[in-house]
Amino acid sequence: MSIVQVPVTRIPLRGKRSRGRSVALHATLVVASLIAVFPVFWVLVTSFKPDARAVAPTIRLFDESSLANYGDVLSGQQGDFLAWVANSVEIALLTTVIAVFLSATTGYAVSRFRFPGSRKLLLSFLVVQMFPFAVLIVPLFNVLLTLGLQGTSIGLVLVYCTTSVPFCTYMLKGYFDTIPGDIDESGRVDGLSPFGVFWRLVLPLARPGLAVTAFYAFLTAWGEVAFASAFLSASDESKTLAVGLQVFVQQNRVEWGHLAAASILVAIPAVAVFYLVQRFLVTGLAAGAVKG
Repeated sequence: MSIVQVPVTRIPLRGKRSRGRSVALHATLVVASLIAVFPVFWVLVTSFKPDARAVAPTIRLFDESSLANYGDVLSGQQGDFLAWVANSVEIALLTTVIAVFLSATTGYAVSRFRFPGSRKLLLSFLVVQMFPFAVLIVPLFNVLLTLGLQGTSIGLVLVYCTTSVPFCTYMLKGYFDTIPGDIDESGRVDGLSPFGVFWRLVLPLARPGLAVTAFYAFLTAWGEVAFASAFLSASDESKTLAVGLQVFVQQNRVEWGHLAAASILVAIPAVAVFYLVQRFLVTGLAAGAVKG
């Protein structure tokens, strides 16, 4: 018996790049990273400079650097910074807790139960996201004024929930769709109520999705300016951090050094929250975008 030899042709690897393309790709990524990081780096450098040197025509990175700006901001020479921090933390935490709870329960109901209007409900959530914030200020102001919540922190929390809950619900609905329905069935067989199944079985499995929505809700309340300026009273004690930074921008001059120092202090909690939830972000975003 003769053996027929068949010539073997090599199939080129699809994922292999040439050296030139690899160098070009990495160079592009490095340039994009520098463009993204440079503004933050420049704000950090400016925060250590006196106001007069912050906008000097000659660029000297560490000329006359000191921590005086941070001391002035924290000591409250321009405003009660610590009160702004307390107000921002209170509003951001309340918004996060309420938004995540409402979004999780609504997203689970739409994912697991079939009821008339479920698709229209999700569509309405998307439509709400299309409106710019400036269009919503006047109607929301009238609603808060009717409820007697204008100028209060609770009123601002409710306003932030109206902007964060629709997106968070749509995200969590997609994440709940990836969790097998057999888990719900086994829970009901064991005698759990529908809320018990949600609270004790499904919710622990949805921690990555909850982390994404919590991070989004926190950032929505932490750095927002337009709603906080319109719906909080003008007293210095009721301001949030984002609104309080306006005291460094006066009519005739801008205190760039103090403004940069306050901006760095405002960014620290957001970075800390991101560090706590970063391991869940990629999983939560990818899973929540699978189904809608």
